[in-house]
Amino acid sequence: MRELLDAVADGTLSPEQAEAELNGYVTGEAGRFDAARQSRRGIPEAILAEGKSDAQVVALAETALETTDRALLTRVNDDQIDALRTALAESVPDATIERRGTTVRVLGPDFDQPELEATVGIVTAGTVDKPVADEAEIVCADAGATIDRVDDVGVAALSRTLDQVERFRDADVLIVAAGREGALPTVIAGLVDTPVIAVPVSSGYGHGGDGEAALAGLLQSCTVLSVVNIDAGFVAGAQAILIARAIHGS
Repeated sequence: MRELLDAVADGTLSPEQAEAELNGYVTGEAGRFDAARQSRRGIPEAILAEGKSDAQVVALAETALETTDRALLTRVNDDQIDALRTALAESVPDATIERRGTTVRVLGPDFDQPELEATVGIVTAGTVDKPVADEAEIVCADAGATIDRVDDVGVAALSRTLDQVERFRDADVLIVAAGREGALPTVIAGLVDTPVIAVPVSSGYGHGGDGEAALAGLLQSCTVLSVVNIDAGFVAGAQAILIARAIHGS
């Protein structure tokens, strides 16, 4: 305790960092940020931007940077990105902002990029699945895994799926995103001995077109796979990293 107080007093530790050390979280006007989740769970807390104001997104991102030297944000819109860039240009001018679709990673100047000797294959059935796959990808990249991304190999033209089977088999873990009837993950899972995490995507027409048909089909899969919720790219990415670490003992 005295060391923390001395560090705050001499300026080597901010009050936010000290609070994170003591409580595991930091409380601000925008809510509580779980700064200890990385050390406790192996995956950092992500800031869900959807439903939050620009100011709340900025505040939480700055808290994340202050306490963990990086921020992961999901479901970010253009206005929130603009607000984040403007604010960080003043508060953390050396920060690096990486964006994939609606998912953003912000790295502070002292961030130490981890390395994970594992390959995560990320596969999409079609273009509409890419934003969900992007969310999974940025989580896996943040953990230091090698990403092998294979897009647009849906089963409507099965030859394009079969052409990539060897790449699927080379991965340590596979994340497969598909909408409509959700067929692609079940097909791939029947061709490989790699753990497959299926992500149903909210695409399609009419009945079940909001991802429920894909979810139901994947839950009933006769091939062995794991299924996350509709559009849950972050969860799929986090689960893939935990599996990859278990495989490689890291």
